[in-house]
Parts: sequence; structure tokens; C-alpha cells
Amino acid sequence: MLGIKWLFFDVGSTLMDESKVYDMRHAGIAEQAGVSFDEVRKRAIAYYREGKKGDKESAAYYGVATPKWDSSLEVKYPDADESLEKLSMHYKIGIIANQNLGTAKRLEEHGLLQYIDLVVASAEEGVEKPDQGIFKIALQRSGCEASAACMIGDRMDNDIIPANKLGMKTVLIKRGFCALDESSYTVTPDLTVDSLNELTEIFLSQEDK
Repeated sequence: MLGIKWLFFDVGSTLMDESKVYDMRHAGIAEQAGVSFDEVRKRAIAYYREGKKGDKESAAYYGVATPKWDSSLEVKYPDADESLEKLSMHYKIGIIANQNLGTAKRLEEHGLLQYIDLVVASAEEGVEKPDQGIFKIALQRSGCEASAACMIGDRMDNDIIPANKLGMKTVLIKRGFCALDESSYTVTPDLTVDSLNELTEIFLSQEDK
């Protein structure tokens, strides 16, 4: 992807592993509904395969509240540090994410903020993906044209489709529950990878040419 100046990353299931948060949510739904964890997990996975939010859909199915998101249970993926460090030597790095308040602080606590030039998060901006408004804010603040920007995230609906419509390049990272999505989409990512290491290798190899 020649001509790219800014790489914009999602946070959840892209830089941060949310597995423990989802475990907590599924367990909380099971407890409220009086069913087993395995039953809730099986139902949630079926929803994820349909491209839906399995935790919220499962809670609605059982008629219970979706447990509050606990960001303290998130852990960074093992490849996040090295990948961002290497990429930040060649590209500007930004965040476009649906997150609770304090995204920059959490990224700093995890040691990732040092590689990031701009953080645009939904709670602070009052607009969330897939609304194109949050992407436009990031592009405006970065001073980057959409054609020189690339969005990297785990969700077709929130990350790839809206960024594509704005003319940004896109990379789908297949991890987290969204990797189970079997839905058909009219938009195709420019790249699909399984890890940040794979993404980094591809982008840096292009720099060497």
C-alpha cells in the first residue's frame, strides 16, 4: 500500500486481548439467567458467526442485563509492543476506537502510548464507530488525506466498511470473537492478517522496496 502515511488502529481485539472481559460477561449472563457458562458461550459464538455482538445478543435472548465492561481485565497482545515500535519508525500511528473514558491513559499504562501520535476514542468525542464522524475527526486532527491513511481493526462493520467508504485503505486482523464472523460483505479489506507481526512484516517489506 504505497503512499500511506498514517496507520490507524482499533484497540479491542486488535492491540488489546479482551478474552477475559468476554469470559466475565458470559459468566455474568449465565449467572443471571440461571444457565451454564457453556450454554451462554455456545449461544454467543453462534451470534458472533452471524456477525452480531454475541454477548449483547445472548443477554437479550435471556432477558438479562449485559454485565458492565471491565477494562482492567484487558491485556495487550504479545505482538503489540514490537509491532508498534517498528511501525512507528516509518509511519505516524493513530487510534480510532470505541472505548470508555481514559483510553490514552490505559494505553500508557500498558506501555503502548509512547508509539502513538493521536488517540481518537468514542467516549471523549461523543461519536462512535461505525459513524464516519469519528474517522473524519481522526483524519482532520492528523492532517492526513483519507487516501494516505489505513485503518486496522478486527471488525468489518465498525472498522473496515466505514473506513473504506471514506477512501481509506483497510486491514482486517482476524482475532478475537469477530474472527468467527461468517457473514458476506460487499466490501473487501485491502489486506487480511492473523497478527500484528504479520501486518508489520508486510508494511515494512513495502518500505524496503
